[in-house]
Amino acid sequence: MSHHVFRRAGVLAATVAATGLLGAGIASAHVSANVYGDQPSKGGYGTIFFRVPNEDATQGTVKLEVDVKPEYGIGSVRTKPIPGWTAEVSSTPLANPVTTASGTKITDAVTKIVWTAQAGTKIGKNEFQEFEISGGPLPADVDQLEFPAIQTYDGGKVVSWNQPTPASGEEPEHPAPTVKLAAAKGGHGHPAATTEAEATDAPSSDTTARWLGGAGILVGALGLGVGAGSLLRRRPAAAKKTEGSE
Repeated sequence: MSHHVFRRAGVLAATVAATGLLGAGIASAHVSANVYGDQPSKGGYGTIFFRVPNEDATQGTVKLEVDVKPEYGIGSVRTKPIPGWTAEVSSTPLANPVTTASGTKITDAVTKIVWTAQAGTKIGKNEFQEFEISGGPLPADVDQLEFPAIQTYDGGKVVSWNQPTPASGEEPEHPAPTVKLAAAKGGHGHPAATTEAEATDAPSSDTTARWLGGAGILVGALGLGVGAGSLLRRRPAAAKKTEGSE
């Protein structure tokens, strides 16, 4: 196989990788709710990551407010500490208590989570931050959770991410972060018995998998570069050998 084939393969691989990275950048250019690992199930507990990219060239993000609909009846939410940020979880008494699928009555539901940057901390230009929560029990009667969010910049700029995505699937200009819920895992129609501890521990293994996956891609790219360089070096050597034999 000639070095031309390898060169073309390298260019194609680089193009595909660049396209993938560009697509990921475009898709994540707004506040989004993400799940790493198993999807949270109806009636159980789950871990969600709110990814906040900074979209302003001159201002930095210093605050994120996430609203949780009271009708979800989520009674408990914990936040993961982030250096330089404070987190506050607010609950509201429910006029009509919500009874979960497991029979637990929720009288106070989480309705807002606010992360505020401390002095000297912000999400700067071309940066993003992920804010992690773990909570539940999640509602058993909806297919997805919607979390309207507000992003505040240090220059006073405020952007609301609160538009629902229509049934057509066409993304609005400022979509609200959403998370789909998996079907309940328990038998006989009962919800999954996912505990809060399981929901909190799950992302750690997935984080390791993401790091290993990234390392594998890097090693593969380095291997491709070394192989291409070796082929290019062999060409002059082969040419000299041919000239000598003549």
